[in-house]
Amino acid sequence: MIEYRSVAKTFGDGAPAVRDFSLVLPSRTTTVLVGSSGCGKTTLLRMVNRMVDPTSGAVLIDDVDVATRNPVELRRSIGYVMQHSGLLPHRKVVDNVATPLRLTGVGRRDARVRAMAALETVGLDLALADRYPAQLSGGQQQRVGVARGLVADPNILLMDEPFGAVDPIVRVDLQNELLRLQRELGKTIVFVTHDVEEAFLLGDQVVILQQGGEVAQVGTPAEILAAPANEFVSSFVGLDRGRRTLRVEEIAGRRVVLDADGRPAGVLA
Repeated sequence: MIEYRSVAKTFGDGAPAVRDFSLVLPSRTTTVLVGSSGCGKTTLLRMVNRMVDPTSGAVLIDDVDVATRNPVELRRSIGYVMQHSGLLPHRKVVDNVATPLRLTGVGRRDARVRAMAALETVGLDLALADRYPAQLSGGQQQRVGVARGLVADPNILLMDEPFGAVDPIVRVDLQNELLRLQRELGKTIVFVTHDVEEAFLLGDQVVILQQGGEVAQVGTPAEILAAPANEFVSSFVGLDRGRRTLRVEEIAGRRVVLDADGRPAGVLA
């Protein structure tokens, strides 16, 4: 379990990135922090592994304040996946994935075996293991980044807009892959995105943020859609424009779901 207790962060320019944020992130679930640029979501994510230390307040993992942990050891115990994969261009794919293991003293042969298993877990063709990152597509590079985040079998996985730099089709594939992995592995995932559709697809718990890390609403996607907390949330998720209004019509003997513009969105079973 991850807990934020009244955390705040002010950077050197005096601007508060996060003012006063408190929240519990349940174990083995995906919590998505969603909001526009500058709302503090990445700052909050990086507090978990001490890439950013709060100006005040505390972040706890299983009731232990991360400020009491050695930052290097802490980061090695937590998976981290970023937007542009962050792969080392001069190292082969398998060596990139094995890097977290090698840093903790795992032998080269064992690290390679575990790296290959991680690549297989994320659905990457093992024939790509000995290629270099530049020889892979953007989607393949992101899968390698996810494999590297998982290779040490961490309990916590931090994902900072990991699918934001790939095309829409690849993004859908990666999102579905993450849902599969979470069903199988049951990690505690903290996921950052600016895309509310992605947040609702992936999140067990969705946190909608305003500027300064102010929480507009926390809940499941269904709870937020059913009862938006205020006008900001209603606008952010698209309810104010009727974009999420659906209706059912009988067409050719089937019950077809239509969106607000009358376009078919699916068929009721």
